[in-house]
Amino acid sequence: MRIVRLADLAAAGVLVALIALPFSGIALAQTVPAQPAPTQAAPAASAQAEPKLETFGRWSTLVDAVDTGQDIRKTCAASTAFIGAGGESGTLTLIISNGDALPPNAYPSLTIAVDNKDLPTGKSVAATFGDDKGHVAAKLHSDAAINGRLSWTVDNQAKTSLALLRVMRRAAALDVTFGDAPVGSISMDGFSKAYRSLGASCGFPTADVAP
Repeated sequence: MRIVRLADLAAAGVLVALIALPFSGIALAQTVPAQPAPTQAAPAASAQAEPKLETFGRWSTLVDAVDTGQDIRKTCAASTAFIGAGGESGTLTLIISNGDALPPNAYPSLTIAVDNKDLPTGKSVAATFGDDKGHVAAKLHSDAAINGRLSWTVDNQAKTSLALLRVMRRAAALDVTFGDAPVGSISMDGFSKAYRSLGASCGFPTADVAP
């Protein structure tokens, strides 16, 4: 799957520009005949837009559009980097496709990747997300390591996901805990604009999260 690369490619609060390479589907080099036929124009290259990258505060978004021949399938992601409670590097990433169920029926999946092997793993990890004004409880499952970095994905139930996204909109910094283990405090600077950008790109309403 192409989208699993996102969470590991964020650095210093922005997605690395080279993220475009695995998403673009465009060959970096092509074999060109030494003597092309002079009477026949070369066929037009397949229309494949480069992934669109934008930055909003500490968040960055990527929109990757692929023409399937029947429609334009878009994968939309927003990501931010953070330093974990023990000084580890980490990323928080939202991902959704316009081929998925969209809000308000389902919300972007949320994945946290962090270089902390002491955090609990498994199929039902209890987690809390919030700030001094309140917290949201959620269950996560740990995924296969990406380039040696462990990752956890929130079980995507619409009610819980909406509550979590609203806390992210409200909080200046999102405090995350897995079980009794602190993961880190993640800046939400730019989150609302990044989320609205995902909605505009992948075609879903955002007023219930970021009016």
